[in-house]
Amino acid sequence: MKRTIFFISLISALFSCRQENKAVVEIVDRSDISQTNANYIGNREPLKPLHFIKLPVGSIEPEGWVKQYLVLQKEGLTGQLGEISAWLAKENNAWLKTGGDHGWEEVPYWLKGYGNLAYILNDQKMIDETKIWLEGAFASQRPDGYFGPVNERNGKYEIWANMIMLNCLQSYYEHSNDQRVIELMTKYFAWEMSVPDDQFLEDYWEKSRGGDNLASVYWLYNITGDAFLLELAHKLHRNTADWTQETNLPNWHNVNIAQCFREPATYYMQTGDSALLRATYNNQDLIRRTFGQVPGGMFGSDENCRLGYIDPRQGVETCGMVEQMASDEILLRITGDGYWAENCEDVAFNTYPAAVMDDFKSLRYITCPNHVLSDSKNHHPGIDNGGPFLMMNPFSSRCCQHNHAQGWPYYAENLVMASPDNGLAALLYNASVTKAKVADGKEITLTQETNYPFEEDIRFTINTSQELAFPLYLRIPSWCTNASININGEKIALKDAAGKYAKVDRMWKDGDKITLYLPMELSLRTWQTNKNSVSVDYGPLTLSLKIDEKNIRMDSKESAIGDSRWQAGVDAEKWPSFEIYPNSPWNYALVLSDAPLSQQFVISRKEWPSDNFPFSLASVPLEFKAKGKQIPQWTIDQFGLCSVLPQSPISLDTPEEEITLIPMGAARLRISAFPNTK
Repeated sequence: MKRTIFFISLISALFSCRQENKAVVEIVDRSDISQTNANYIGNREPLKPLHFIKLPVGSIEPEGWVKQYLVLQKEGLTGQLGEISAWLAKENNAWLKTGGDHGWEEVPYWLKGYGNLAYILNDQKMIDETKIWLEGAFASQRPDGYFGPVNERNGKYEIWANMIMLNCLQSYYEHSNDQRVIELMTKYFAWEMSVPDDQFLEDYWEKSRGGDNLASVYWLYNITGDAFLLELAHKLHRNTADWTQETNLPNWHNVNIAQCFREPATYYMQTGDSALLRATYNNQDLIRRTFGQVPGGMFGSDENCRLGYIDPRQGVETCGMVEQMASDEILLRITGDGYWAENCEDVAFNTYPAAVMDDFKSLRYITCPNHVLSDSKNHHPGIDNGGPFLMMNPFSSRCCQHNHAQGWPYYAENLVMASPDNGLAALLYNASVTKAKVADGKEITLTQETNYPFEEDIRFTINTSQELAFPLYLRIPSWCTNASININGEKIALKDAAGKYAKVDRMWKDGDKITLYLPMELSLRTWQTNKNSVSVDYGPLTLSLKIDEKNIRMDSKESAIGDSRWQAGVDAEKWPSFEIYPNSPWNYALVLSDAPLSQQFVISRKEWPSDNFPFSLASVPLEFKAKGKQIPQWTIDQFGLCSVLPQSPISLDTPEEEITLIPMGAARLRISAFPNTK
């Protein structure tokens, strides 16, 4: 009886507030999944409902520094790779000619980022280029339903590359509504159903990554409702590597982990078995308990995780970074758990920017949380890769060179999502303009203005042709304990909101303004497993020692790894490689005391960079002054890496110095897990 009275009172309050055009603000753990969004396709029964629904590509127009990143990608490797990479050469390409001899994996790896970048920027030349490759995919489909290059291993079809191209086709469908995508995928999945289990997903890569295929099956099922797709989903899960183990993973390759750990949560949508959902969370935790005791949202694996190699000088592939971001975005939709948005930001703000040069024309295969030398030498076995994998090179590797393209386009597509109750959710804060349908199909524009994560305010404006009632969800990060919002001049404190959502429900009118305040504070994390080292955080940003960087230009053809290939006639001078050497000391311990952190670190705010690019050593808009002492015995070791961290707290006789910290995403050379002394 009391509960009934409560809900009647709540409904009455909501109705009264809407009549008076006042906002009702609730703090909620998740979105309301008791309703079905009338405007966007979510999960069809019997699949469990999504907590958030991705908007079609092109619905969100990024602005600010994210837009600048996308423009740099267009002008850099992503946009120009088709003209320089031999794997994307059209002549005799496996995606354009039956029996072609190259590009089976590289083409879709690159196209999934390139195509989405084209749609987001509405660049017709890039869209036309995307269509050339997609038309090749359409033309490749055989009468039995198979499409794409024939890649046989021991008499069995290896279909990993097809899984990537399915992602390209899905984005194209969102952009064009071309029904050929639905027809191709339906026929292809019927072919997959016809393949006996003992010949299906038998190769290493496809077996590890069957979850990608599974997600595409659910995408198609939500559109067509074809019952056989649910049978195929069962088949895919039972033939995919087992990502549900309690204390082990099927393999320890960094990209497979970042990409495939979500498979149980994907299958959970069909079975409703909570053990599957827990398995994905366990995978995330398992890899980080040992190999992820480092800042930046990733883990230390180099190529593969190895016992005994857990120091923050171990890194991760650029492929692993962008796949982790994509997994986080998908899991945010499945679970509604803001944790995944925070992990995505951790990688996007702190790890991924340092993997590329400022102009996006070269990248590193491996980037580490403590990375003090970026040369062209072989650092094996210090890192688990034999070759020049720490330098910046347009041809760092065949995989990352092409696959890095998805990182920022996918991120931009997931800034705002639809909620099941016909509202919107702002989830990854960045300047943008979103056009989306709410309420009963009416389109509104939601504009975000902010330099987040370098400032604390996110300013929203709603433009609508008529007054509309719908909920707007605003994610409150777990690190923010004092968030508030201001709606048309009325400030509202958000009590106990950290890690949850502020659900703002009202009758919205044209020009309504909302400001979300996310005050950032300094905090420390101690990595006990890694010698009690510490990291300094400021909101979602982790800080690094500012190290002067000396760039040495190199010939890219001479310094590229063995399996990198250029197209004939390319001027390599336009695509240089760089070694990066430290031009100032890096071997510092932080001097810490019992005083409040606000007294130990002095924040200095600089002007916003004129080129709108904050992740640069020269123009990063935040600096922090701290105290440090050099550690003479902490040097470069026999593998050419910074030697393993000394145990903290460490006793030092060296003089105390003022040192400068900056957000680690802006530091191509960095120390972000510090020894410490008092």
